[in-house]
Amino acid sequence: MKVTMISNYINHHQIPFSEELFKKLGDDYKFIQTEPMEEERINMGWGVEEKEIPYLLYLEKEEDKCKQLIDESDILLIGWNEREDLFVDRLKGDKLTIRISERIYRQGQWKAVSPRGLIRKYKEHIRYRNKPVYLLCAGAYVASDFSLIKAYPEKMFKFGYFPEFIPYSDEELEKNHPWGNEKNDEEIQLIWAGRFLPLKHPEMAIQLARSLEIKGYRFHLHMVGGGELEEELKKKAEEIHLEKRITFYGFCAPKEVRRLMEKSHIHLFTSNHLEGWGAVVNEAMNCGCVEVASSQAGAVPFLIEHEKNGMMYHEGSFSDMEKQVLFLLDNPKKSKEMGKRAYRSIAVQWNAKEAASRLFAFYEGWKKGEVLLPHQGPFSRAEILPAPKKQN
Repeated sequence: MKVTMISNYINHHQIPFSEELFKKLGDDYKFIQTEPMEEERINMGWGVEEKEIPYLLYLEKEEDKCKQLIDESDILLIGWNEREDLFVDRLKGDKLTIRISERIYRQGQWKAVSPRGLIRKYKEHIRYRNKPVYLLCAGAYVASDFSLIKAYPEKMFKFGYFPEFIPYSDEELEKNHPWGNEKNDEEIQLIWAGRFLPLKHPEMAIQLARSLEIKGYRFHLHMVGGGELEEELKKKAEEIHLEKRITFYGFCAPKEVRRLMEKSHIHLFTSNHLEGWGAVVNEAMNCGCVEVASSQAGAVPFLIEHEKNGMMYHEGSFSDMEKQVLFLLDNPKKSKEMGKRAYRSIAVQWNAKEAASRLFAFYEGWKKGEVLLPHQGPFSRAEILPAPKKQN
């Protein structure tokens, strides 16, 4: 059995899934990288030691070999890339091909009526609706976008990104997240991690810190990342005299971000509708953090069951976000249980090993003509959810 994945470049969010496929298939698994990683991503710590990845191929160096693999593989997984010409012949045939896609109408679903856009979508997606071409939705609103153009009928499944899974014992989770008691006698550690960009709304974390200070809560906010809003955020923290309550770390390597998450009680995820997935949600839940996350971001409705393994707030509302955080601070016992369930959600279902296992099970069922889908998690059926409203 041969499996090939093609995407723009490999990164630390994709490697665990690829590693699981490589463990199972050995040299019969390959990842084709079509372009170099952007300098900004490398500076963020996304770069990988490519020479140490035995299954990695570079399109620019071995295009003929890559084309042969694309044609011969039993399963071709297609991530984002700009080389549609490489697999168009395969899409017209009868070999199993699976696209992995984030949203195509993040800027607004009104774009689905654009004649020029529809022509392109027809060429890339719609004309293969009756072929063995399936869609893995890397985000909860992907199915909604593709349903507008009537592509992949009954062939859209939940998927995502699967950062490295790190196992923890119950004792480790308990030690890492001392929630204290009903008297709120523990200093609660909150963490925000990502690029300081408008779409990610890091200013909401600073605004929350000010509110918590006014209300008399004991807390510390860890701000990890950098970007165009960095100086503005630091200045704001100084203006409201919270320098001792907020620590700015700049960009950190993924392992350092995990270390900070391990010691944090709550992870704030404030991205708007432009966030395709949000792998920091996986990582924070893996560490046992309780997630307080915007329902507009792609990962959130897939990963979080509200008030069970995390908290969702709606339509980018600061007041709703604050409400969820205050509930956690005022109910430490419930919050502790949510953190444990968050960890189990990743440990049992939303991890690379499980995703790879479900891919193989799907393939075996497809060959027999009797695909049985799981009820939840990767490869379960993707519901068509209403697209989130545009947030400034």
